[in-house]
Amino acid sequence: MPRKPAALPSLDRFLTYRLHLVNKLTDKFSSDAYADEFGLPVGEARCLATIGNFAPLSVVELAAKANLNKGQASRAAQALAERGLVSKSASETDGRGVVLAPTVAGRALWNRVMALIARRNDEIFGCLAAAERQQLGLMLDRLIDHARR
Repeated sequence: MPRKPAALPSLDRFLTYRLHLVNKLTDKFSSDAYADEFGLPVGEARCLATIGNFAPLSVVELAAKANLNKGQASRAAQALAERGLVSKSASETDGRGVVLAPTVAGRALWNRVMALIARRNDEIFGCLAAAERQQLGLMLDRLIDHARR
């Protein structure tokens, strides 16, 4: 059996490993909650949350903000439009593009989705004190900013 170099910690001590693990451990419960409470697959729920928060959006902007590829964002936007939750209108700046915005029904469901997201955040981060949550949030902002550069 190969041995790890002495200077490196065990894999499960790396921050990237642990961030991925937290994501995996919490993502399944969130995905199940979106399906159970709203009948939405996780991708559509996340896209609705993103559109409701940042509208109007193009599909490219949706993909970037929802951390999806363009194909995933396009399929989710189409599914949401077919459900009557999102409107698609012609872009004034891009003749081939569309602009996404929540419909009245979409805005009502968006409010419920956001409440679920808030509950899930409280469940996931509830073991941290308010000051620890704030500190973690600031550190994550720095990491995101650093990774984007």
